[in-house]
Amino acid sequence: MKMANHAPKHFLWRTEGPVAIIQLNRPERKNPLTFESYAELRDTFRDLAYADDIHAVVFAANGGNFSSGGDVHDIIAPLVGMDMKDLLAFTRMTGDLVKAMIHCNKPIIAAVEGICVGAGAIIAMASDIRFATPDSKTAFLFTKVGLAGCDMGACAMLPRIIGQGRAADLLYSGRSMSAEEGHNWGFYNRLVEADQIQAEAIAYAQTLCEGPTFAHGITKTQLNQEWSMSLDQAIESEAQAQAICMQTRDFERAYKAFVAKEKPVFGGD
Repeated sequence: MKMANHAPKHFLWRTEGPVAIIQLNRPERKNPLTFESYAELRDTFRDLAYADDIHAVVFAANGGNFSSGGDVHDIIAPLVGMDMKDLLAFTRMTGDLVKAMIHCNKPIIAAVEGICVGAGAIIAMASDIRFATPDSKTAFLFTKVGLAGCDMGACAMLPRIIGQGRAADLLYSGRSMSAEEGHNWGFYNRLVEADQIQAEAIAYAQTLCEGPTFAHGITKTQLNQEWSMSLDQAIESEAQAQAICMQTRDFERAYKAFVAKEKPVFGGD
């Protein structure tokens, strides 16, 4: 399946070689999500699992902001009038976006600028690598709108990234986490100036694409599956995963390059 020419209606999509760049496209309102963009993002990440021309994704800001979360007028207002069946359909759909990101088998790099709150913070959380600008502000602000902090997997994923106590603080209070806090706590992998962050995230993604991309997919799978495994199960699962990778041509390429004292050129197979 090829996705370089993917043409979504509700967000921006472009490619630089095997790297796809996604941006929400409502910069005048700090890029909120809508019912339509949620669904189209979910479907896009589901399709990415089968795309053999895209090997990494950068989820970038637009107009200086990452995302202001669910749109107050286009999402929250209609939710107030829905019955339980429709509300559950919506919350399951938002959770399905996180599942699709986890299972897309491609490394996802979030390049966070400015506002990154609510569902926007969840998208950053669900990414594999996170860059931020020094002035970015990240908040899991669900309690600010009368909801629980347990949205879209936050109570499962956030403590694994920054620790239980820090996650509890953010999810109970809904307060903003500064970029410095996020970096010190391990939420952000690095801080980058605003005029460089998108280019640096894309360059990082391209270096991953130069690696053994099939094996990167295995790494992503193992990172997520091993959350719920015992140590014995994880070690056995990794033994099977490495045996699979040892059958790839990339493994052979790396060996031959080492013998020839050359840098390996991986092909993703």
